[in-house]
Amino acid sequence: MAEDLRDKLGARHLPLRDQVLTALRAAIIDGDYLPGERLTEDRLAEDFGVSRNPVREALRVAEAEGFVVILPRRGAVVASPSSGTIADMFAVRERLESLAARLAAERATAADVAALRALLEQGREATEKQDLRRVAELNSALHLRILQISGNPWLSSIAKALYLHVQWVFRLGAAERAPHSWAEHIQLVDAIESGDGDRAERAALAHLDAASAAAFENAEGGYGTVDGHRPQA
Repeated sequence: MAEDLRDKLGARHLPLRDQVLTALRAAIIDGDYLPGERLTEDRLAEDFGVSRNPVREALRVAEAEGFVVILPRRGAVVASPSSGTIADMFAVRERLESLAARLAAERATAADVAALRALLEQGREATEKQDLRRVAELNSALHLRILQISGNPWLSSIAKALYLHVQWVFRLGAAERAPHSWAEHIQLVDAIESGDGDRAERAALAHLDAASAAAFENAEGGYGTVDGHRPQA
């Protein structure tokens, strides 16, 4: 991971702090850095092939976004999504995604449904291969695509920041959750294809109910391991 990131950083026309922030977010969301894992400036500077200054600046932004906690005498550690954080996230998702599903059912074209079916197939393949990073990416891609199909640009705009956290929370429990999630996604897409807004809204809410229950269970377990790996102290 570090070599890939080091090759990329500095090659883009973005401030170095923003490049480090993007790479740091991705590493946390993808599970390269686990909840509770200590992130020293020296370690991150080595991982990303940069000096400590842009790392320090990126950590401050990541803390404001909720991905990192900076503790006295310990420094920065990866945040652990709490039950409260998850409750807040799903409260918003229930409003956004139920409306998006209803609108998508009313407005989806045959091409839109085909695009959703293609994402379902990719998700099935990634789940069978246990490519959990890809599964998490596709989970977000499917939901964002439904938001786009809804035709309401405000829904997509509001969801952009939210879905970084959605993907992170999903990734942390993907090993257990993925097969169930994709089965629910099939029901959701079937409902959208039917053109029945009520059915699509019910499917979205049923999916979110199951997803939130899994996320709460994972949070209560303390994120001790993810995919069999423990965070570095």
